[in-house]
Amino acid sequence: MGTEVVVEGLTKSFGKQNIWQDVTLTLPAGEVSVMLGPSGTGKTVFLKSIIGLVKPEHGRVLIDGVDMVGSPERDIYETRKLFGLMFQDGALFGSMTLFDNIAFPLREHTRKKESEIRRIVMERMDMVGLIGAEEKLPGEISGGMRKRAGLARALVLDPRIILCDEPDSGLDPVRTAYLSQLLIDLNAQIDATMLIVTHNLDIAATVPDNMGMLFRRRLVTFGPREVLLTSDEPVVAQFLSGRREGPIGMSEEKDAATLAREQSTAPPFAPRRRLERQLEPSPGLPVRAAALRRRQRVIDMLPHLPEAARTAILHGYAPVGGAAS
Repeated sequence: MGTEVVVEGLTKSFGKQNIWQDVTLTLPAGEVSVMLGPSGTGKTVFLKSIIGLVKPEHGRVLIDGVDMVGSPERDIYETRKLFGLMFQDGALFGSMTLFDNIAFPLREHTRKKESEIRRIVMERMDMVGLIGAEEKLPGEISGGMRKRAGLARALVLDPRIILCDEPDSGLDPVRTAYLSQLLIDLNAQIDATMLIVTHNLDIAATVPDNMGMLFRRRLVTFGPREVLLTSDEPVVAQFLSGRREGPIGMSEEKDAATLAREQSTAPPFAPRRRLERQLEPSPGLPVRAAALRRRQRVIDMLPHLPEAARTAILHGYAPVGGAAS
C-alpha cells in the first residue's frame, strides 16, 4: 500500500517573493490526489518540496516519520527512494533507447542482475502499453509515448508515492483521456499514493480521489474531489469554468476595483455541469483498494462538509438508478 504524506505549515519564498505560505494537507495513503492552480502559483515547487529537492523556510513534510524538510540528509535520501517522479517532458535521455531509459534507475540505484532488470523493465513497459518500442529512441516516438516511458521509469523501483508534474502537457484530448485511464489502472495495480499537478480539467474531474488548489500564495482548499468541484469559492468557480471574470488575471491576481467592476457588469456563472463519475479501472483489473478505503473515510467526513459536496458524494456512491445506501 502507498504511504501517507503529511504536510504541515509549509512556507516557501525565493528572495523577497513568497511562493506560498502555511500549506497544510494530508495525502491519504494509496489515494490519487490532484493539485490545481493558475500558472505561476508554485505547484511544481510544491512537488519538489515534498520530495526534498527544494527546502521551504518553515513547516514539515512527514513520510514514515522522516521530515523531508528538516531531517538529516541521509534519512531524506533513503526516504526519497519511496518516490517515483514523472516529469512534464518525460526527461528522457535522447541518446538512450526507451529500454535503457527505463532501466536507468535500476542500474544506478540497485545491484540487480541484467536478467532481473530486463524482467522488471518489460513488466513496466507492458503496464504502460510500450511493448515493442524497447529499441526506439525518444526522438522517434510521439509525445504521448514519451510520457508513458517517463511513467514506466517512475515505476521501476516499486514506488509507494508517485508524483506527476503536468503529465498531460503537450497531449491532445484523446491521448489525455488514455493517460487518465492509465493512471487509474496503475493505482488499481500498485496501490501507490499519487499526486498529480495539472491544469487539465478533464483529468481533475475524472481521475482523483482528492483535489486541492493553490492561489494567492495559499492553499484555497484540499479534500475530497466533490468539495472542490462543487465549491462556490470565486477563484475555484472561475478556474473550473474557464472564464475571464474572477480573481485570476492574465499575469497576476486582479485588484479589488477590477473585481468590483466585473461583478457589476458580468453575467452570472452558468450552472455547473453534473459531476462526472470517477474513472473505474479497466475490465480485468482489480477494484482500487484506495477507493474502498476512501469511501469509509469520506462518509465519516460527511457531517463536516458543505451541503453541495455531501449531495455529490452520496450521489456518487449511490447505485445507478438507486439511492445511496
